[in-house]
Amino acid sequence: MTSDSIADMLTRIRNANQAHHRTVEIPVSKMKVEIARVLTEEGFVDGYEVSGEAPMQLLTVTLKPGSPRGRALSGLRRISRPGLRVYARKSEIPRVLGGLGVAIISTSRGLMTGRAAQRAGLGGEVVAFVW
Repeated sequence: MTSDSIADMLTRIRNANQAHHRTVEIPVSKMKVEIARVLTEEGFVDGYEVSGEAPMQLLTVTLKPGSPRGRALSGLRRISRPGLRVYARKSEIPRVLGGLGVAIISTSRGLMTGRAAQRAGLGGEVVAFVW
C-alpha cells in the first residue's frame, strides 16, 4: 500500500498513456473518482467506471486513443502531497502552461478545475496539474 494514493493513481494513468493502453484499473476511493470525473469533463480521458463489490472495488479509466496530433493527455503532475501540502487563495490559483492545462483544486465545494474555482471565488488545496 502506498502512502500517497493520489500520486499512485496519476502515475498509473501516466504510465498507461505512455504505453498506449486503452484502459487502466485503479483501486477506488471517493477522491480518485472525483479526479476521474474532472479529467472526463475536461476531455483528457474518455470516461471512467466503478466496478466490483464494496471491499475490492476498481476504478476503470478509459484513455483517449492517440491521433496524428498526439495524445489528449500529455502530462500529469502531483502538486500537493502528504509531506508538503500546497494551498492557493482565490486570487493565487495557478495557471498551467499559460492556460493550456488544468489545475485540479480541492475546495470546500468539492474537486474542481482552477477556472471553476476562480469563477466561484474559492481557493483550496492544489491537487494536481494536467496538460
